[in-house]
Amino acid sequence: MIAVYIFILGLMFGSFFNVVGMRLSNNESIVFPGSHCEKCNHKLKWYENIPLFSYILLKGKCSHCHTKISVWYPATELFTGMLFLISYYTFGISLEFLIAIILSSLTTIIFVSDINYYIILDSPIIIGSIIIIIIKLFMEPFINVLYSIGSGILIFAIMYTIMLLGNLIFKKESLGGGDIKLSFIAGLVLGPKLGIFYIIFGAFLAFPYAIYVTIRNKDNMLPFGPFLISSLLIIYLDYEFFINFINTLLHIS
Repeated sequence: MIAVYIFILGLMFGSFFNVVGMRLSNNESIVFPGSHCEKCNHKLKWYENIPLFSYILLKGKCSHCHTKISVWYPATELFTGMLFLISYYTFGISLEFLIAIILSSLTTIIFVSDINYYIILDSPIIIGSIIIIIIKLFMEPFINVLYSIGSGILIFAIMYTIMLLGNLIFKKESLGGGDIKLSFIAGLVLGPKLGIFYIIFGAFLAFPYAIYVTIRNKDNMLPFGPFLISSLLIIYLDYEFFINFINTLLHIS
């Protein structure tokens, strides 16, 4: 029964995070105006705001002007609900589960903002970092938390160096500031070994899409954030597997 509540909570937060990612990327308030149709500005009734189910109820159309509602909205809600559910089944009700929820939340927001606007918002990363540090203070000795913060700074510095080298080689911006700031959370949560692996794994996940963008000869802009945050969440959800994998590789070498 708890799993059902967790899933519903994920649907609700997914709806909210879609608003956060969309509106903050456009420097708009997440409070005013209330939820409305983007075409006719019809203010949504309470039952038109029910995550996922309202889309089904309205048959994917605005009740006022009958404009099609983007499938992006229910997909985002369902995606977040599934991430919350996976986090629960992985960690149960625990402090680790809370960190997984923070990472899942960042995943949704970054997917929304970076895919649609090529922006990774500062405020979710800052707030997420602070909350994770507070949670860690209840999980570990203070000296370990300082070590985690140091790991975050290290991975941040590595990503910043990669950006400088990329800018020098490609003669243009190679990484966005949000990608670099996100790396602090990766180091904070994963530590130095897996923090470095997070960069490599993120690049691996992004590689097929990078090839696609190159072939299509678009604007060559690659939203790297979704791949980085996916790398971070995947590694965190199966931390033991990945740390054993890295330790085995280091032992072999």
